[in-house]
Amino acid sequence: MTDTPAVAVDLPLHVQARAKGSLSRRMILIAAIWITVLLSAGGYALDRVLATAVTRNFDDQLEYVLRSLLSSSEIGPEGEVIFTRDAAADQRFLEPGSGLYWQVSGAGREDFPSRSLWDRRLAFGSAHDDRNVHTYDSKQFHDESLRIVERDVVLPGSKIHWRFQVAQARDGLDAQITTLRRTLVRSFALLAVGLIVLAALQTFYGLWPLRRVREEIARMRAGQSNRVSSAMPIEVAPMVEELNALIEHNERQAEEARRHAGNLAHALKTPLTVIMNAATAQSDDLADTVIREARTMRRQVDHHLARARAVGRRGSAHSRADVWPSLESVERAVARLYRHVRIDITGDKSLKVHVERQDLDEMLGNLIENAAKYGGGSVFVTVGAQAGFVEFLIEDDGLGIPEEQRVRIFDRGVRLDTGKPGTGLGMAIVRDVAEIYEGTVGLEESEDLGGLMVRLRLPAAS
Repeated sequence: MTDTPAVAVDLPLHVQARAKGSLSRRMILIAAIWITVLLSAGGYALDRVLATAVTRNFDDQLEYVLRSLLSSSEIGPEGEVIFTRDAAADQRFLEPGSGLYWQVSGAGREDFPSRSLWDRRLAFGSAHDDRNVHTYDSKQFHDESLRIVERDVVLPGSKIHWRFQVAQARDGLDAQITTLRRTLVRSFALLAVGLIVLAALQTFYGLWPLRRVREEIARMRAGQSNRVSSAMPIEVAPMVEELNALIEHNERQAEEARRHAGNLAHALKTPLTVIMNAATAQSDDLADTVIREARTMRRQVDHHLARARAVGRRGSAHSRADVWPSLESVERAVARLYRHVRIDITGDKSLKVHVERQDLDEMLGNLIENAAKYGGGSVFVTVGAQAGFVEFLIEDDGLGIPEEQRVRIFDRGVRLDTGKPGTGLGMAIVRDVAEIYEGTVGLEESEDLGGLMVRLRLPAAS
């Protein structure tokens, strides 16, 4: 692209993309080469056809004169060839050096030439024997190139093979062919120029939407817009849609990063204030206060780091994980912590999800550990495919959670059972990470075990 858009923002040299050639020049060059090849081949073929047609017409006229001579000739009293009528009535046969000649020759006989030959004779070889009309070019006259038609015949009353020849200078024929070729070359050259100009116009007009896209992007960089909003042709529209989707994705990630930073700052503000107040007042329990509030800050930092990692990894189109190895890994880890709990896993072992393995392990680890911690000793995990998603059902035989409190369990720091150790962030992390990958998590009652059932849905990967 060589045109400069109306709105341009210069990039530093170290961030400019390397340009490699020009699409416009490339397309025009390909079109020019192809047009030249096609027109050259077509012009050559047409030249051959037309030149052959002109030559054939020229030869037909000579053959007509030859047939007239043959049809009007007979043997005279002295054995010579005579004509019963004026077969060659063209005035040029009577004018010396006119360029139109005839001659009758026979072995051992005197030649019978037209007056136009004057003191010259057409070449005659006795070894030559043509019973059919023979046409060829000859340069036997140094100042004149000839086109000759001839035929050998035996006339009634004679045993001699007589050769009848009609010749004409090629000047007129060559002039016609030269004029024809000049016209062809000029016409095809003009056609080639016209087609190349047309290809150039099509190229510049066809690539014009790309210039508009560039201008729109420049306007976005200049802060004048936040999307490519101009209507585009259907060939360019998908690229623009993907570009807008990428911009929206980046904006969403930036907004999430800002929100995480704000949430983290807000979450750390209160513990820091408590520590500052205790330190200022030189409180006796300062050490205990610092330890308690530091643990709170550490939980908040871990929570936001988990979300930040998931957001960063979500941008990868290659994010995928095998479900079954992750389940087995989590089951082994949880079984070592809660040896009295029986964990059963069932389902399709070939399923994959569009989630990073580390995030999948973290979500399943939180859910299965909660089921083992708060259940009655049995945990049942079922995995299966469901309408483009992989669905995990984690059931336990515990007391369950009342329906009115199921929403609160996903809030940060909320723990319904404070008698057991925990941070109160596990379910919040599961919900946040699942939503980052466009999945869902919900709580229901287990019909088989009677406790809580967590339904986790994540996008399936082929």
